[in-house]
Amino acid sequence: MKLDIIINGNTLDELDKIPDNSIDLIFADPPYWMRTDGILKRAEGTEFNGVFEDWDKFKSLDDYEYFTGKWLKACRRVLKKDGSIWVIGGMQCIYTVGAVMQRLGFWFINDIIWHKSNPTPNFRGTRFNNSHETLIWATKSKKAKYTFNYKTMKELNTDNVSQIEHEKGIRKQMGSVWRMPVSSGHERLKDSDGQKLHSAQKPEQLLRRVIAATSKIGDVVLDPFGGTMTTGAVAKRMGRHYIMIEKDKKYCDYGEQRLSNILPEIGPIEKAKYDEKPLRVSLQEMIENSFLKAGEYLYLKKSYRKAKLTEDAKIYYLDKTFDIHTGAAIVGELKSDRVNGFDYWLVKRNNKYVPLKQIREQYRAFKGKQVSIEKSN
Repeated sequence: MKLDIIINGNTLDELDKIPDNSIDLIFADPPYWMRTDGILKRAEGTEFNGVFEDWDKFKSLDDYEYFTGKWLKACRRVLKKDGSIWVIGGMQCIYTVGAVMQRLGFWFINDIIWHKSNPTPNFRGTRFNNSHETLIWATKSKKAKYTFNYKTMKELNTDNVSQIEHEKGIRKQMGSVWRMPVSSGHERLKDSDGQKLHSAQKPEQLLRRVIAATSKIGDVVLDPFGGTMTTGAVAKRMGRHYIMIEKDKKYCDYGEQRLSNILPEIGPIEKAKYDEKPLRVSLQEMIENSFLKAGEYLYLKKSYRKAKLTEDAKIYYLDKTFDIHTGAAIVGELKSDRVNGFDYWLVKRNNKYVPLKQIREQYRAFKGKQVSIEKSN
């Protein structure tokens, strides 16, 4: 399977050439089937260039459902068992697409609302301004162990956190409403006449969130409807491989030029550094390496009730033995049966109370150095 390529061809034909279970992430921006007729004009009378291309035309709902089922079934075949698929659409198509996905056995994880901060107005004033599109995030099955870089997305969350809060280190869960502008300015691709190249170009910021959330460095990202190749551009910049399929040669030519000018920019977001799991250590190891001593006391935060640490990394309290997690809940008379004991216990060092989790971090740093030395040898 060739990687980092733009394929000029019909997506149904080209998907058949991709091996089973070979793709980590799919982003699909299929035809919307807008069903627009006539000429649409702005309030001041100028013509608005919407979606009128042949690729968006279908004979009927049955015709659109058939096409949708064909490409989605092919995507399901090539997607890895723990991979993710994202499909974006407007109100005209997303409910049809979602229904077909469910019939094919896809398992929905989230629907995301892309709230456009600069949407096209409703020129006639006959309905609400259509200021959003919907993304469906799904997997092949309910049992899929999909990638989700949760903490990385908290780092990217500027929708629900002020800049001041973010600078102070406050990070909140990213929600399912993403507010960002449509492609414009230097990002919007233009043709040789200076007109927008594609009527449905998606912003790079949107793809960056999708790729950062649900893939890893070196993963293979597939876009079966390449268009302006935004998916490939962002994937390349983020250190992922890409396969783009597009039947219109004009878009392929512009896409090749766009991608040739992109270099990888790999930082903590791209590496999902914030989601790296800390070095696993045990209380027993900490005792064996003299970071803790059997027989010393652990003190419960706030109440300062104490329990003795035993040689087998348990605590002894009122003639009973517990692990530090259950013990913290019992000694602290908490509502939970079990809590994270590292967050509740203190130890005495130089006549000062020090959080147990601080001692754990000291030991992690020590162990990390030992592991590095062993690897270098």
